[in-house]
Amino acid sequence: MSDPTLPHCVINCAAYDRDGGRRDITLDQISDVLAVDDGSFVWVGLYEPDETILDKLQEEFCLHDLAVEDAHNAHQRPKIEAYGNSLFIAIHTAQKIDNRIRFGETHLFVGPRYLVTVRHGASISYKSARMRMEREPDLLGHGPGAALYAVLDSVVDNFMPIVEGFTQELNELEKDIFAEDFRNETVRELYDLKRELTRLRMAVSPLQDILGQLARSRGGLIDEEIQLYFRDVLDHAVRINETTDTLREMLTAAVSVNLSLVTVRQGEIVKRLGAWAALLAAPTLIASWYGMNFTHMPELGGQFSYGILISVVVVTCLVLYIGFKRAKWL
Repeated sequence: MSDPTLPHCVINCAAYDRDGGRRDITLDQISDVLAVDDGSFVWVGLYEPDETILDKLQEEFCLHDLAVEDAHNAHQRPKIEAYGNSLFIAIHTAQKIDNRIRFGETHLFVGPRYLVTVRHGASISYKSARMRMEREPDLLGHGPGAALYAVLDSVVDNFMPIVEGFTQELNELEKDIFAEDFRNETVRELYDLKRELTRLRMAVSPLQDILGQLARSRGGLIDEEIQLYFRDVLDHAVRINETTDTLREMLTAAVSVNLSLVTVRQGEIVKRLGAWAALLAAPTLIASWYGMNFTHMPELGGQFSYGILISVVVVTCLVLYIGFKRAKWL
């Protein structure tokens, strides 16, 4: 739980020593912690902060004006930018709410002795990441780089159940794709699913480049041991991205198959209608000839003309029926 003395948008504000020990502090105490060069660092978590809070943190951590300006806006493209000895990272997040995928953003400020996370929109809390690091003080002793790893690992891990949900949903839609009756809802659900997957890919794909840069960085904020952990997160992100691409291709194929089946079924219906129309046209044509009121017509005066006409109609219809049946039009 957040400290009740902190503003509501400040979810967490704590100082961690080199042994991983935690001490909750206020925003005004940040400068006191940073003034002592004892290997400690500050981890601040914010959710949709107002301008006053960001200005306060800019003053405490000497954040770059451009990075703070980006953090004010919740519509940034995923990116990583270096400002001197600090980094600004913008990533997109996703969360399943009411059976719908909601997307948000997290902006991270990383310096030699601080990590600031700024969440916007739909985003999971990073409480689990903090608790994990606190259970692993040896890892947390590597400083803000380890805390950054925990946050990014939490973001990537949260994508996995979403992708698994998409896979399950696609498997359930397959039986509707091959159903005998056509349903507009099936095509609409396939389109919605592909749209959500495209948005998810736009969140995951740039994250690979960010993780790749962090895994390859030399010196500075992230030491070599923590880089190994970033490589592991990168592997997870690559796997999620590949799964997303595969699902998108399967959805494209599913839409095409569904529309093709609809076209084939419509063609079958047209063939049946055409066959029955031909069966009805034959007796109609014959009957129309002998329904004309002419005085002199052959066979009208014959004794067996009526029976012969009926027989011709029946034989004609029977021949047409057998022919259409063999052609699988009926």
